[in-house]
Amino acid sequence: MEGESTLRLRVFDLNCWAIRYLSKRRQERVRLIGDTLRRDSFDLVLLQEVWSEQDYSDLRVKLAGYYPFSHYFRSGVIGSGLCVFSRFPILDTLLYQYSLNGYPYMLQHGDWFCGKSVGLPGSRAGIGVGTTAPLLSLSLQLHAEYCREKDAYLPHRLVQAWELAQFIRHTSKAADVVLLGGDLNMHPEDVGIRLLRGWTGLRDAFAEATRFEGCKNGCTLVPNNCFTDSSELLPFPLGIRIDYILYKAVSSFIVKCEELKTTTGPAPGTDIPFSDHEAVMATLLIQRQGQAVGATLGTDEPALADVVTEARTEVSVGLRAAQRQRYSSGRMALLALLLLLLQAAAALGTLAGLGAEQPFPKLSFCLLAFLALGILVLSTGLHLFHTMEVKMLHGTEDQMSMALQALQKRP
Repeated sequence: MEGESTLRLRVFDLNCWAIRYLSKRRQERVRLIGDTLRRDSFDLVLLQEVWSEQDYSDLRVKLAGYYPFSHYFRSGVIGSGLCVFSRFPILDTLLYQYSLNGYPYMLQHGDWFCGKSVGLPGSRAGIGVGTTAPLLSLSLQLHAEYCREKDAYLPHRLVQAWELAQFIRHTSKAADVVLLGGDLNMHPEDVGIRLLRGWTGLRDAFAEATRFEGCKNGCTLVPNNCFTDSSELLPFPLGIRIDYILYKAVSSFIVKCEELKTTTGPAPGTDIPFSDHEAVMATLLIQRQGQAVGATLGTDEPALADVVTEARTEVSVGLRAAQRQRYSSGRMALLALLLLLLQAAAALGTLAGLGAEQPFPKLSFCLLAFLALGILVLSTGLHLFHTMEVKMLHGTEDQMSMALQALQKRP
């Protein structure tokens, strides 16, 4: 039974932080990642923040003999940064880009430009002689936090967590095993991770692991990493855990986490780590059981109702903020339009001879017109963006309200 219906699946997950021309020692780190993946025998490799397609191509060539199947997910302006390497055949792929992903004018953060997404490669893993399990694996990244005390992106990240949860529930129906790995940018106790786990029934490999080895408390962003700004982690002297491997069995299989590891600083034989995040490595035991079982929610429904209520409250706060921003940008656009109309009227009056001379110097008049036009274009664009933001937040709030009513009506 053990040899014929059991699979030990080794998973490697890493936020690579590989941005061309910006990331420190990027090429060296990418080479180290490739060397490690060749040396260690993983079945599935999930990478995030591989922003350079050339880096992905180099890894694909280097790992061709070890991981014959791979895929790079493209989205946004600079790309999703998501890619997967697999020992099992990738049968199909799907990319879902979140409806909200920060603000285009926050250039210093850049989340909007990369089009944060979830990439889904579907594969079929061999469990034993004549036995396979449809495996649904997901590589993803959610919007970064940046400031925990005043988290302006929390509503967007909650929308992403909700959409991710719905995406998993609707795409996992034909799978036997669901595996998620990535940088969720949320602490384990945050409402977003509780919402994701409760709504999908996913289990945390760190909490479920029989054996653990690595950074204390499973932290993946630690202050002694040379690529990390230690001042940002002052409230968390041990670091924070924001990278996860989550899993669940859907049908006639059971999944257990035998071992979970994280890297602990520099790569072997070097003076630098793979990334500003520590890698997460899990060994999962997948076994077939006699009778199929249906998918269930991860927590009891009263507790889940409380989580949905908490998430809906935060989304409502974000909705009101987006409405204020939409109003402000719309008012600015209207004022700029009125200024342009007044200038046009003054110019037409001068041309028609209604005024003795141009009331302003011609250069100043033209500069003022260009300034008004620029403000009109910019504020109109912001108004349209915040209008879409309001619609997305309002739509998510409605979905959460319906889900909450359904939970409360269940006996």
